[in-house]
Amino acid sequence: MTQNSAAVDKKETVTLTDNSTGRTFELPLISGTVGPKVMDVRSFYGDTGYFTYDPGFTSTGSCESKITYIDGDEGVLLHRGYAIDDLAEHADFMEVSYLLLKGELPTSEQKKKFESDITRHTMVHEQINNFYRGFRRDAHPMAIMCGVVGALSAFYHDSLDIRDPHQRMIASYRLIAKIPTIAAWAYKYSIGQPFVYPKNELSYAENFLHMMFAVPCEEYKVNPVLASAMDKILILHADHEQNASTSTVRLAGSSGANPFACIAAGIASLWGPAHGGANEAVLNMLEQIGSKERIPEFIKRAKDKSDPFRLMGFGHRVYKNYDPRAKVMQRTCHEVLDELGVRDEPLLELAMELERIALEDPYFVEKKLYPNVDFYSGIIFRAMGIPTSMFTVLFAVARTVGWIAQWSEMIEDPAQKIGRPRQLYTGYTHRKFVPLHARG
Repeated sequence: MTQNSAAVDKKETVTLTDNSTGRTFELPLISGTVGPKVMDVRSFYGDTGYFTYDPGFTSTGSCESKITYIDGDEGVLLHRGYAIDDLAEHADFMEVSYLLLKGELPTSEQKKKFESDITRHTMVHEQINNFYRGFRRDAHPMAIMCGVVGALSAFYHDSLDIRDPHQRMIASYRLIAKIPTIAAWAYKYSIGQPFVYPKNELSYAENFLHMMFAVPCEEYKVNPVLASAMDKILILHADHEQNASTSTVRLAGSSGANPFACIAAGIASLWGPAHGGANEAVLNMLEQIGSKERIPEFIKRAKDKSDPFRLMGFGHRVYKNYDPRAKVMQRTCHEVLDELGVRDEPLLELAMELERIALEDPYFVEKKLYPNVDFYSGIIFRAMGIPTSMFTVLFAVARTVGWIAQWSEMIEDPAQKIGRPRQLYTGYTHRKFVPLHARG
């Protein structure tokens, strides 16, 4: 499928009839390169005097984008036209980052330069150390991430002009490069260990693992299998269309806010348990189930609408088929556990049995409740020694490049406007003010 800008199809319209007045309104249809057609409602309020009502914006296209395409019914996820499983199998995270940012896979020379440019920005300003020491020792790492990333704009004044393409590029590179350093330091601070600085000879994933687990008193060698697994995890979480955190980044950016503030806003949105905390919830659920013998009991509870229990890691708001990322994550999970010599991991055995039973159960098949990417990722993180408090932080490390790509695309979009959703007001109409002494 070729790539082109969305275009209004002058031959196709949707006709709406206002039964109260008998008036009719023609809404043009917009066709993308793939996916459903979209009704153009930009002039709808001006033409009709009505707003549309769409809580959660699940039926509303908020922007035009060339970055990521999802077909939830078919279980398809494409980045710039490339299938996610192909990218996870054949590319590394730096290649995927370049693809998301620039639209094409890099040549060998382009990749080499891009990696060099990112590596040059992995260190953070030394005074940022002081920010960490201002947090309580038991502060959640995501709270630290929000604060420190937002504070970057106080240190890098030379890349805040969003109208300057060069400054936008520098800010983008800085964010992608520094996020692993900031994240690893959040972990180190939480356990009372000294900060480990980046090493230029390591890859992106290797560098992150080194900063997470190395200590000054002995040499730390990054396990290549774990580095490969981390690289795949980063790829699988790099972008996912207009989700809550990406929409937050775009909305913040629409006001002209600097990129560091926009990414901090995205991190705050990602922190929500309904968005970035799902893999931690899967682990908690598996521990609650406890044994394979109890799976039928919890399957039954999941079907009971009056029971608040839900099977975490199954189903997705967008995917109504098998999440294509979950298949890659399952293979990666086995590779990690084999490498670490984890032969009888109870949670993995429990997860696999739960998946098998659920996929054979007519209830789950009918409702298309398939395992999603979060189902296995928590088990991988646990095996690698990463605490649950860091799970969402790793999500933020991966998603930063997607946020940056979406933010850059929005800034360059001539149709971009400041975000200003409207509402269905159901409060009081005008009331006369009553002085304090007369209010009884």
